Amino acid sequence: MIRNLRNSDARLVLEIYRQGLDTGEASFETEAPDWQSWQAKYLPHSRLVWERDGQLLGWAALAPVSARDCYRGVAEVSIYVATDALGQGIGNELMAGLIEESERNGIWSLYSSIFPENSATLRLHLRHGFREVGIRERIAQRDGRWRNTLILERRSDKVGV
Repeated sequence: MIRNLRNSDARLVLEIYRQGLDTGEASFETEAPDWQSWQAKYLPHSRLVWERDGQLLGWAALAPVSARDCYRGVAEVSIYVATDALGQGIGNELMAGLIEESERNGIWSLYSSIFPENSATLRLHLRHGFREVGIRERIAQRDGRWRNTLILERRSDKVGV
């Protein structure tokens, strides 16, 4: 079941985030932030969790790409699924819910930057209408290794048309 994230979900959201970061394939980040920093990073709307039998197994949220007003309808996607729940379609459901919520909140363009090696995440984005718009070569290092990132975007056909 997908529902809106609550502050009481903080510990599990950060634990799932840490699990994703530990793979080395989810982000350049290496440590999950504290809850206050997490809250400051993400928009106050479009924060979802996926829960089964009272157990939180994934989350999705949007971060602004810029503080400039002209970009108010552009947001970066974050979706993380618990390690022991990967491959169960949770990311797919979270992405569908996040797209719906984003449009309900006036977001016209979703953005993602992912490692090309993260093929499951790439397939997830493409399945939901994202398109590859570029690659940033050797943009930064993770664990002493230069990494490329694919830039993906999804333009709403309902908002900002």
